[in-house]
Amino acid sequence: MKISFSERTLKKVANEDRKLFKEYGQKRGKLIKKRLDALAAADNLEELRNAPGHFHELKENRKGQWACDLDQPYRLIFVPHEEPIPTDEDGKYIWIEIKGVDVTEITDYH
Repeated sequence: MKISFSERTLKKVANEDRKLFKEYGQKRGKLIKKRLDALAAADNLEELRNAPGHFHELKENRKGQWACDLDQPYRLIFVPHEEPIPTDEDGKYIWIEIKGVDVTEITDYH
């Protein structure tokens, strides 16, 4: 899957281990790398639905965004490249048609 980053600084940190571990620590840094590697290895988002990291859709004011778990309570947040996001006749997102994501933040949104 194609991965992009909404901010240049986030891309820099995510792609340079030294900066990643300095910014987020060893534990969270390793989990960020693991989740990004899983996204990169997948052909589409459906492949990650039941993968470690609990990839899931967000709701309410974050509808249209997805998250995966890092260390509690932090999450890696991303949005699909597809515009508009593919949906079925019931309005549910079609994960298998999402083939690229834009990483927007690493945060505790709870």
